[in-house]
Amino acid sequence: MGEDGRLTAVVALAQGMAAAHTPRESWRAAALGACRALGGSFAALSVWERELGRLRVLVNVGNRAQGEEEFPGDETYPVHQFPEITEFLHERWVAGGEPNAWVETAEGPAAGQPGYCHQRVAALRRRGRGCCVVAPIVLNGRAWGELYVARSAGVPVFDRGDADFATVLASVVAAGLAQSERLEEARRLAFTDALTGLANRRAVDVRLEEAIERHRDQGVVVSLVVCDLNGLKHVNDTRGHAVGDRLLERFGSVLSLCGAMLPGALAARLGGDEFCLLVVGSPADDVVKAADELCRRAAELELGEGVACGVASTEDPIGPVRSARRLFRLADAAQYQAKAVRADRPVVAGREGEDDPVVRLADAEPSGEGAVERRRFRGRLP
Repeated sequence: MGEDGRLTAVVALAQGMAAAHTPRESWRAAALGACRALGGSFAALSVWERELGRLRVLVNVGNRAQGEEEFPGDETYPVHQFPEITEFLHERWVAGGEPNAWVETAEGPAAGQPGYCHQRVAALRRRGRGCCVVAPIVLNGRAWGELYVARSAGVPVFDRGDADFATVLASVVAAGLAQSERLEEARRLAFTDALTGLANRRAVDVRLEEAIERHRDQGVVVSLVVCDLNGLKHVNDTRGHAVGDRLLERFGSVLSLCGAMLPGALAARLGGDEFCLLVVGSPADDVVKAADELCRRAAELELGEGVACGVASTEDPIGPVRSARRLFRLADAAQYQAKAVRADRPVVAGREGEDDPVVRLADAEPSGEGAVERRRFRGRLP
């Protein structure tokens, strides 16, 4: 490939990563772009997990051998099997060298010659590949992982020029990964409550809409626990907002702990003193049990006055749930009933017979697009 072709390949790789919407798409674009640019038959992107002492494969593309998944769940390799990730990167780079790529062949080391790596050579032979080029990826001044591109046996092996080009490609991948991580962090912050670290109302709205769609299409059980933390205003007024924030954080931890009782539950702060758990797939009785535990633990907090907790589940006799709005209204009404009667246990919509007061109250409220959904039940309950 000439200089113009390589420049085109670099641009294509950068554009592919820039167009990615998720980390997985970014990893795949990086590996595919590098594989095409280097004329490889297979490519992989791996991250160095320092705390676990291992390389974890993020993506495999191209002609995958048996057992190689595109996005492997747990394909990892102890770093001691590939000492160059530490020795070559750190000893040579920190000493003033560059994190250059190198080539391994099925017969042993080639261009770059970081030292014979038995594991890589054995892997090449086992998978019918003739050679590979390994390019360190450096992100924010630290070794992040590596880009690996291989060619099938029987075709020309990579040379020094290919290794140098792989070094360039790795720097382009590093820039793309940095951008992807910044975007992912921005997305995370957009769906996270800054004080508690829980999900926020926006995250709940998105997940609840998706869950209700699954309920309509597949009959999946969807449950919502809405909580109102009692006594926060009193704490703020008498002990200051810093102490009130501590109460919110502490209750957020309790909510997260109780949510962990339910697989895949989303714990969220809706705003102010209002929190919720969104649960998909668990039986309603399990959700009520977790909500009961939440009430018990909240009552034991040294600050505040416990929590008012309402539950609504599509598994209970609450009528058809065709929208996220209705389930939210039912859980909200149950929570306000719990608050009105100072219940120390959760109130569950639909469990008081045909004329259930929570269902009646929720469905009596206006449900037009402009209706104010929250705080409308104050003063409506005995």
